[in-house]
Amino acid sequence: MTAKVLVIPARYASTRLPGKPLRDLAGKPMIQHVYERAQEAAAEVGFEAIIVATDDERIKDACESFGAEVCMTSKDHETGSDRLAEVVALKQWADDTIVVNLQGDEPLTPITSLKQVATNLSNNTESAIATLSTPIHTEAEYNDPNVVKVVTDKQGLALYFSRSPIPMQRDAGIEISQFAQRHIGIYAYRASYLKSFASMEPCQIENLEKLEQLRAMWHGARIHVEVAEQVPGHGVDTEDDLKAVEKILLAQ
Repeated sequence: MTAKVLVIPARYASTRLPGKPLRDLAGKPMIQHVYERAQEAAAEVGFEAIIVATDDERIKDACESFGAEVCMTSKDHETGSDRLAEVVALKQWADDTIVVNLQGDEPLTPITSLKQVATNLSNNTESAIATLSTPIHTEAEYNDPNVVKVVTDKQGLALYFSRSPIPMQRDAGIEISQFAQRHIGIYAYRASYLKSFASMEPCQIENLEKLEQLRAMWHGARIHVEVAEQVPGHGVDTEDDLKAVEKILLAQ
């Protein structure tokens, strides 16, 4: 049976919210909420390991205080995939291991999403990566460059990701939600892909769009996309986000 593991990348040096993983959220550091969400998913998904990947001793100490396994990684990684690749190398996971990536600033990620990307990748053997999307409902969201859009083929394999509004509707009359999909940044990777990622040269479309998944596609990796069964909750990038997420957690 294919092994499944979950890795939580957590950096201290956030530009908009320094020390973000350790910020207090309803009485616990945010990274603890994320770790506990991963633990809740473990029983359903069958994760053999849950690991926090960090480059900061303060995060390491905090995580070990609540029982999390920590893997110290380089401070020089440019992308999250680079950090995951280092964990794969250090742990010497087999090529067919499925590695689910849960960001350390996503404490409201649904368990169903973690299960869905892992199952999706397991079922789509031709793909190196699996991820999720959700319909776009408004013109503002469709045109927002901070909202990443994705277009797939009929089998759900990604054709392109962009910050631009894709696919472009030339003629009016079709509801946006019938064709436009927002990419949700929850991923499952094959360990074999992560092992090769470190040696992949960045490409022009990746540099233009600032989307690292385009590097994978440029080099021929297939990415399978499913519509999320449950829309993920609010991530944390700012002080306002922190307050909004805390309010939700306290209400649960």
